[in-house]
Amino acid sequence: MTGKKNKTLKILSEFRIFIIMVLVIIVLGMIEPSFLRLSNFSNIFKQIATNAILAAGMSFVILTGGIDISVGSALALVGAVSVNLIAGGMNIVMVLMLSIAMGALIGLFNGIFIAYFRLQPMIVTLATMSICRGLTNIYTKGAPITLKTSLASGKIYKWIGSGTLFGGIPFSLVLVVVLYAMAYYVLNKTAYGRQVYAVGGNEEAARLSGINSTRAKMMAYVICGMTAALAGIIISARVSSAQPNAGEGYEMDAIAAVVIGGTSLRGGEGRVLYTIMGALIIGMLNNIMNLVGVESYYQTVVKGVVILVAVLLDARTSKSLVK
Repeated sequence: MTGKKNKTLKILSEFRIFIIMVLVIIVLGMIEPSFLRLSNFSNIFKQIATNAILAAGMSFVILTGGIDISVGSALALVGAVSVNLIAGGMNIVMVLMLSIAMGALIGLFNGIFIAYFRLQPMIVTLATMSICRGLTNIYTKGAPITLKTSLASGKIYKWIGSGTLFGGIPFSLVLVVVLYAMAYYVLNKTAYGRQVYAVGGNEEAARLSGINSTRAKMMAYVICGMTAALAGIIISARVSSAQPNAGEGYEMDAIAAVVIGGTSLRGGEGRVLYTIMGALIIGMLNNIMNLVGVESYYQTVVKGVVILVAVLLDARTSKSLVK
């Protein structure tokens, strides 16, 4: 009887993201019928690109048992620098390379203090969040930087955020698909991916088995920084400007997407492909709250509750499986 119960729990745990997705669509469709329109779902897919990109990098960090709350501020800083360099006439390829490198350096900064000096991820990334937000305000002088679309580089940069491919598919969504395919390959088909899961599952055991846990964790934060930079490029290109307050609260949506997607905050458990479904659920919740006119203050409350429910569900499922 216990074996049958555990088997059922495993099935529910494995496919819970699909069950949640169906339930969310049904409930939200009952709340607001216009939510189910094809045009509305098209808007949702366009809107989730930034969060899905952030969540891909966040998955690596959370799988190692860490967390990164600096991604929103890193996004803003990289976006501001990118737009300013484009406005200054720098070659688009150089701008993109420098922007991704900047994101990698921010991630490396976090990784050194967390993995090498063994400080708490929450404290380190909280400090980095403050540093990046302050640097963004200093760099922009507290005012938006407008993209010059009259320049050739400016036009290309704007297309990155709002251009389409294959007869109307947003380039940002194509980028999301490619990014998640790469993340899936790295986590499931490479030695590094196995190291990430091993470190998140039991860091001490991983170290004793010969895994360089310090390097594995540092690399996870570097990847997270790079995806934050990529998200910064996408969002600044989409609105053709860099806003000093860009990315505020984005770390919450990224963490929520990863947790709802079934990745355990304890580390070592989760599938990156489910993270994109978590991002879609967050996108649908944001969309329905906008459709029914829920104020932004209440929206943050709802998302906080959603994260707590997802964590509670993960904890309860894990305890039941252990029993």
